[in-house]
Parts: sequence; C-alpha cells; structure tokens
Amino acid sequence: MSFAASLYEKAQPIWEAGYNHPFVQGIGDGSLEKSKFQFFMKQDYLYLIDYARLFALGTLKGNDLQTMSTFSKLLHATLNVEMDLHRAYAKRLGISAEELEATEPAATTLTYTSYMLNVAQRGSLLDLIAAVLPCTWSYYEIGVKLKGIPGASDHPFYGEWIKLYASDEFKELADWLIQMLDEEAKGLSSKEKAKLETIFLTTSRLENEFWDMAYNERMWNYNG
Repeated sequence: MSFAASLYEKAQPIWEAGYNHPFVQGIGDGSLEKSKFQFFMKQDYLYLIDYARLFALGTLKGNDLQTMSTFSKLLHATLNVEMDLHRAYAKRLGISAEELEATEPAATTLTYTSYMLNVAQRGSLLDLIAAVLPCTWSYYEIGVKLKGIPGASDHPFYGEWIKLYASDEFKELADWLIQMLDEEAKGLSSKEKAKLETIFLTTSRLENEFWDMAYNERMWNYNG
C-alpha cells in the first residue's frame, strides 16, 4: 500500500462523516437552504485566497523546476480562473463582488486557513501537500458521489458546484498532489510519516468543521 493510500484509508471515517453531513446531503438532494450556501460561498472565497497563498509557497519550496512550474500554474489558475468563476457563481446566487470582498472570516475559516499556512510556512513541501490534499481529494470524491444522484448536477443553484468538483480537471489536480506525496515520502522514517498523517487528518477534520460552520451560518460560538 502506498503512503497516500494509507492516509486515505485512515481518513475514510472522517470523509464519510463529511459526505453524510446535512450540508453536503442538502446540496445533493437540492434541499439545502440558499442562505446556508451563500454563507458557504462567502467563506469559501476567503479560503480560496489563502489556498492561492499555499500554491505560492509550493512554488517557493519546490525542489525542482517542474514542481515549481506546476505550483505556479496552480497559483495562476486559482487567482485568475477559479476566483473569477467563484465571483460569477456567487453573483448568480445574489452575492455581489463587493459583498465577497467585504466578508469577514468566521472562526472556523480562520482556524482552517491559519493552520494550513502555519504548517506550510514552518514545514517542508511535504507538510504543505499533506495540509492541502484533503480538501482537493475529498472534494473530488464528494463531487463524484453527488453527481451520481439523479438530477443533482442539473440543480439551478448547486449543479454547477457539483460538476466543477467532479470534473476531470479537478481530478488531475488531486492525482498530481497524490503522486507527489508518494514520491516525496519515499525513504521517510516512521516518525516523519506520522507527522504527515497528523497534518492530513487534521485538515480532513477541519473540512468537516467548515461544512458544519456553513450549515449553521456560524461566525463565532460566542458573539459577546
């Protein structure tokens, strides 16, 4: 079993809980309240900004020109393609570009993005990949599962989101990160692999926290 496959196996209970969360299930059957998805889109916009920063750090930490080039392309695609698509999609949902830019981060968004950036800045390229991969990999799996629900990908609000994350292009990103993780992890000690596993499982759990935050439209647990 490859290292990535072993991480995948250990993360399955977490990812399955994420897929079964009422927010994700509501996307699949179309029952999710629009306000919850709008809340998610605004917080996800902030997440994408820091996601781009992670790709910038990947370019910096790359061990060869090919790796640096790939991370650079991912950075460009995130800033100049995915962000534009996100803004256009948000507009269809009644969220203006000005509203996106004025969004304040929720506690969970701050926790998630701060953790990933801290891991990436202080650690190695492998630490960065272990932090970012659960989002990419689990989103693709969720997209594929939701696409299999009759009519889900045709929903006027949620269908485009499902098709994006079930796409071949998104799978290619996940596959590239998985392959790099396995290649870079060769020869690591058990202690080093355990550290990567902790990072991978932590961001997997934070993914579930993000679904829960959006479902409850929760900025902070304490608002005093």
